[in-house]
Amino acid sequence: MPAKLPPIALFGYDSSPFTQKIRLTLRLLQIPYTFVLVPSMMPRPVLVDNFNLTYRKIPVLAIGKELIIDTSLIVEWLHSDPRLRAYRKDEIVRTDGTSSGQEVHHDTRGRVLARLLSSHYTDRPLFRLTTGLIPSVVWRTSFGEDRASLIGHKLDADKLEKKVPKNLAGLDTFLSILEPLFADGGWVLGGNKPSTADVSLFYQLEWGESISRGQGIKDLTGGSTADGDGEGMREVFNKDRYPGLYAWFEKFRGYVEALPSVETRIERRDETGVDKIMKQLEKSERREKVPLLPTPNANLDALDERNGLVIGLKVSVAPQDTGQKHPTVGTLVGISPEEVVILPDVPEVGKKARIEGIRLHFPRVEFVVVPAKVVKAKL
Repeated sequence: MPAKLPPIALFGYDSSPFTQKIRLTLRLLQIPYTFVLVPSMMPRPVLVDNFNLTYRKIPVLAIGKELIIDTSLIVEWLHSDPRLRAYRKDEIVRTDGTSSGQEVHHDTRGRVLARLLSSHYTDRPLFRLTTGLIPSVVWRTSFGEDRASLIGHKLDADKLEKKVPKNLAGLDTFLSILEPLFADGGWVLGGNKPSTADVSLFYQLEWGESISRGQGIKDLTGGSTADGDGEGMREVFNKDRYPGLYAWFEKFRGYVEALPSVETRIERRDETGVDKIMKQLEKSERREKVPLLPTPNANLDALDERNGLVIGLKVSVAPQDTGQKHPTVGTLVGISPEEVVILPDVPEVGKKARIEGIRLHFPRVEFVVVPAKVVKAKL
């Protein structure tokens, strides 16, 4: 690794679609990283013991001592962190012997459109449809109980199974809207190279196609089920019904697979491997000033103060969709129109985190940030 570049570690699991989204992005950008496998369900001691991180969702990306939460923010950090530009190459030689320039869409308009596509289309409404195609056997395991706790209500496997045809019809609507985009055989944003906009669509379709057939549900449930036993989505997603979209899907898959691998994989039981990357993160230098994504305008401090968001005070951060009952609490140390940064609280029960000075970065889009409730001690 070049001198003074921070170590990068991605924490996730194979059957997580959002983990795959970031793995694809890192490969497209050719940024070397360590992939640390964690369980699909809580607890995840590697995150709690090393970072005091009790946030429930996956993936989490560590860039040195900055931990980035939510894929929407992670992708922007991978594009914007000036230290990571040192990894960029003028030319990339693929495994098939071909080469091209850096696989990054630099156009500002394209970046904004890619963010909107991901945050408000593929990551949420499309994900709800593909999740609705998961074989019902999954919801009858401890994974179903875990996700019911995350969502905040019980999951009825029988009802979810009966909704599969409705979700397939909903998926068909989405695909119908997308099909004209690929009539010319190009990429999502045009041009001669794919971008993170292509990643944002591909990862969700690839995951939906595999998980709906039951591929990966053994990993998803922690071994409680065998792979298979799924209807799949071939009825609506095939080369005859949507030839342009299907051709793009296969073209992007081949494009990424021909790029050199940038991943070092650490399995869940590889204590030596985990210790190695933790030592690298522990030794990394933390910038004195809290780093934030560049934004068009400065923060509206007076408005944030009216909302109780003041540097130095404790805040609670939680996603708006699932996980609202499991907020992350900490001291607010950085804020912008698009991002909040906190120092996580030390859990009341448990040992001190191994790595000190970790800062957690959350997006403000689709997240709720409010002053934390202070519990007064009884006399």
